[in-house]
Amino acid sequence: VRPCAMTTPNKMRRSQLQQNAKKELDDLERWKEEHRPGPIKLAPQRLGGKKSEAQARQNQQIMLVQSKYQQKHKREEYVKAKKAAEEAEIQQKKAIQREKAERLEAKKRQQEMQRRELFFEDQYHKTNELLNRLDFGLPKNDSCQTANRGPEATAWTKSHSYKQALREDENRRLEEMKQEQRRK
Repeated sequence: VRPCAMTTPNKMRRSQLQQNAKKELDDLERWKEEHRPGPIKLAPQRLGGKKSEAQARQNQQIMLVQSKYQQKHKREEYVKAKKAAEEAEIQQKKAIQREKAERLEAKKRQQEMQRRELFFEDQYHKTNELLNRLDFGLPKNDSCQTANRGPEATAWTKSHSYKQALREDENRRLEEMKQEQRRK
């Protein structure tokens, strides 16, 4: 810590500074008095236009009321614009969700059609396999014929016609599904 030295005030110098400051303040006041502007003299004029004071006040009142309504109208317009923007955003989100749902539904339909197509194809092959096994298991026409039965009455012809009907039905269904697929 450094020691500090105090100096005693010089009274004579202090009083001299105070006298100088007082003299400067007096000079300033005197200068202000000398340079004070004089009275303004204007020729009398009628101010305020052609309206009376009552009309001017009435116009002010009308303007005040109108400004209130204008502010209210502005606020309402702002709220409407904000709601419209929110509604547009909601509609856009709904459209996106609807599109997603439609795509998912189309995908499900397509998977279902593929599943059905595979099922019908498998069913067709299994039916053909069964009919072929039945055909091989039956005796030949020439080896065993029953009396007075025409060629249409044999088991082979029945199974053959049944097999043919199944094929035609299966082909018709496949054609319908293909046409429906093309339409979508």
